[in-house]
Amino acid sequence: MPKTCANLTWLFADLPMLERPRAAAQAGFGAVEVLFPYDENAADLGNAIAQAGVELALINCPPPNYADPDGPRGFAAVPAEHARFQQAFRRALRYAGALGAQHVHIMAGVAEGAAARQVFVENLRWAAAVAPKQSLTIEPINPVDMPGYYLNDFDQAAGILAEVAAPNLHLQFDAYHAHRITGDVMGCWEKFGHLARHVQVAGFPGRHEPTGGDIDYKAFFARLRADGYDGWISGEYTPAGETLDGLDWLETC
Repeated sequence: MPKTCANLTWLFADLPMLERPRAAAQAGFGAVEVLFPYDENAADLGNAIAQAGVELALINCPPPNYADPDGPRGFAAVPAEHARFQQAFRRALRYAGALGAQHVHIMAGVAEGAAARQVFVENLRWAAAVAPKQSLTIEPINPVDMPGYYLNDFDQAAGILAEVAAPNLHLQFDAYHAHRITGDVMGCWEKFGHLARHVQVAGFPGRHEPTGGDIDYKAFFARLRADGYDGWISGEYTPAGETLDGLDWLETC
């Protein structure tokens, strides 16, 4: 059965990060994800997660200065950034090991063309070989929210996964991005859901709670259950108000 996860970068943002795992557990989540935990002391964050009794589902491979709106959005597909990617990936592995992260999401960055694909494939193969016991994910991100991001299509992602052919590399399926890319979340899941090991959700428009709006989440959650998806479903959205006031969606998962 699907399990629910809270993205602590977005949810419970009124609390200090070390207090958010407990708040998520008290709200009924079984896991949390932290996109960029690198400003936190790993031991302190790990203790906060363990004491809350939740799992850590996912972290991102860190592009430095991600908080800078003009900063990089990853560089795994950026030509001439092999060394930078490898350094960032090893850092992510250290945090993943210390925190017990189930998945590490590798961000492609802003790039285009055949050279970017070649670099991305090479870097993914290297990462999968360096960390064969660590689950890794790649995620198509829509070009409206993140212009120029290399991995912006699900067919493209499926082709890259097939080319890399690593047993520990999987698809991260974000329903919000799927809607913005394809306009058909259900059809996109039908075609690519078998590749997914982690799911993220947010409403459209507004990227608020996954209720109402253009995406039929009741039907989507029912499809996940019918398909036997047993990974985490993570709320990665900006709450429209207080986080606790918008958690009705948990009842439909």
